[in-house]
Amino acid sequence: MNLYDSLTAELTDTVWLDTALETVARQPSAIGRLFPAAGRRCGRWALNGAGGLPAWTVDDAARVLLITRLPVASLATELEPLYRYGDAAEKRAVLRALPLLPSSDAFAPILLDALRTNDTRLVAAALGPAASCLPDAAWRQGVLKAVFMGLPLAAVADLDTRADAELATMLGGLVEERHAAGRAVAEDATALLHRLQERVS
Repeated sequence: MNLYDSLTAELTDTVWLDTALETVARQPSAIGRLFPAAGRRCGRWALNGAGGLPAWTVDDAARVLLITRLPVASLATELEPLYRYGDAAEKRAVLRALPLLPSSDAFAPILLDALRTNDTRLVAAALGPAASCLPDAAWRQGVLKAVFMGLPLAAVADLDTRADAELATMLGGLVEERHAAGRAVAEDATALLHRLQERVS
């Protein structure tokens, strides 16, 4: 089931959504008013039946669909303001849309901004599939921040393939600091550290 089907299965009326999608395709600048309205018009509850999309909400799906209907030539103009001026839910939808865009690598600055926030929802979304375009150094810092914030590392895309000896060193230092301060370290972070240490030994 694709994203549109997963979303429309949740809605009793798809008129607003279908009209909005058509409008954005024809008039890209309209997304500025339609994007914030998606929560009110479609709903904000958890999206069911979206295999591979854990923790998505109905408004996430609606907003991501709106972004994917933008003409490629309009992405550079329209996407950044949606993120910059959006609330947390709108920012998260932008982050979730990035891997579905043909020029997702061009939007690495949005991911870097999300990783600088203290909002766990944004950090988790930034470390999802879109993180493939992050430079290694920024990606490692993002993983460390996720550990520091207590985020489940299962949500970090490509963790086992991108994790390297440098991340092991950084993670080992963080674990030592937290233990010295009497603070717990999540089991998944400890397990990752052990896997990395075994790999480089």
